[in-house]
Amino acid sequence: MANNIPRVPVREQEPSVRRRNFEEVSYGYNEQEALLEASRCLDCKRPLCVEACPVSVKIPLFIKEIVAGDFRRAAEVIAEDSSLPAVCGRVCPQESQCEGACIRGVKGQPVAIGKLERFVADWSRTNGVEPGERVQSNHIKVAVIGSGPSGLACAADLAKAGYDITIFEALHKAGGVLQYGIPEFRLPKESVVAHEIENLKSLGVKIETNVIVGKTVTIDQLMAEEGFKAVFIGQGAGLPKFMNIPGENLNGVFSANEFLTRNNLMQAYREDSDTPIYAGSRAVVVGGGNVAMDAARTALRLGAEVKVVYRRTEKELPAREEEVAHAMEEGIEFEFLTNPVEIVSDGKGRVGAVRCEKMELGEPDSSGRRSPRPIPGSEFEIETDVVIMALGTVPNPLLSAKGVELNKRGGILADENGVTTRKGIFAGGDVVTGAATVILAMGAGRKAAAAMDEYIKNLN
Repeated sequence: MANNIPRVPVREQEPSVRRRNFEEVSYGYNEQEALLEASRCLDCKRPLCVEACPVSVKIPLFIKEIVAGDFRRAAEVIAEDSSLPAVCGRVCPQESQCEGACIRGVKGQPVAIGKLERFVADWSRTNGVEPGERVQSNHIKVAVIGSGPSGLACAADLAKAGYDITIFEALHKAGGVLQYGIPEFRLPKESVVAHEIENLKSLGVKIETNVIVGKTVTIDQLMAEEGFKAVFIGQGAGLPKFMNIPGENLNGVFSANEFLTRNNLMQAYREDSDTPIYAGSRAVVVGGGNVAMDAARTALRLGAEVKVVYRRTEKELPAREEEVAHAMEEGIEFEFLTNPVEIVSDGKGRVGAVRCEKMELGEPDSSGRRSPRPIPGSEFEIETDVVIMALGTVPNPLLSAKGVELNKRGGILADENGVTTRKGIFAGGDVVTGAATVILAMGAGRKAAAAMDEYIKNLN
């Protein structure tokens, strides 16, 4: 019976091998493994997994098609709600969303929904399955600023509704954080990201790169001179935070944003790269989120011995369990309950060490989270060549958002449907909420697309 089948494990590169290459860690399911794992789904009458999915993928339905061996139909079901299935299957925090709500997880392990989504997407790519036919255009122009997850999801839904969509991207490659933020060993760029974007283009979406809206062209020009009826701003949150401690201006201190961008987008990890980056022989990564794990595992692959410094305990780490486990398996060390207070020079203007203090967790605050506090007299030093600050990001100065009210985080003020304070301008994703997950940004893009459709229909 299905209830007695254990969760099917996913084959991966051995840690001792993968820690020295940038090839994808997980091999994913083959057909036999996918069929077995899909058979574990209980096909609940009330699928809580769908309710927990930010883009409402019809999970039991696509899994039922896998069980039937109709992978093409499974892909069609997913495509109704998700424009980036190969991406989401790899990087979504399923454990806190769809899989976290799976009824099988109450007394055992949930169905591996993410791995099954990845299988269907990869099968579709390998077998040349198209995402759907291009619909007839209504010739109404809509602009999308930013080609990250929220912009791509918004563009996909509007294209399926017949709109003439143009995405304006500031960088030279489309994909946003999918291109510059997530390492190759978690999300291959050419085989996965580029393919998903080509699928979007096949729906009729146009993408113009190297366009900084606010400098190259303004929203006013797009609407008044180029005839765009509505604009979605989804430019993400790319401005890194720092600690403002002594020594942060030393050579060898990076933001995780710069470190990962140069490695992922500019391919600094390759020997023939035009933009190499120095990872040192020892690197310290400050932070405990997914970006910190990505930076630490990248520095490791570039040859450094890596320590992650985090001011709370392992239990409070915000990064995905899978990413933390992979980092530990690969030999990355963790210094918990530890907080940097100064970056110490080597006497030549470069990083020589990080001075830290030990922390303890105090009583829970109003949110229920225990705040760390320093232990007097506990300072010590960690010798290092490189320090990578992975403390989160906020939106860059919003050159594009003229006439739009901002929120207290410096992002765009918008309601749950992406409606801003300026008529015809919508926004969603990290530019509104601050740094969050790919799938949450996609959900925001979809909600905004529905609101934009309604707005345009009511213009006349």
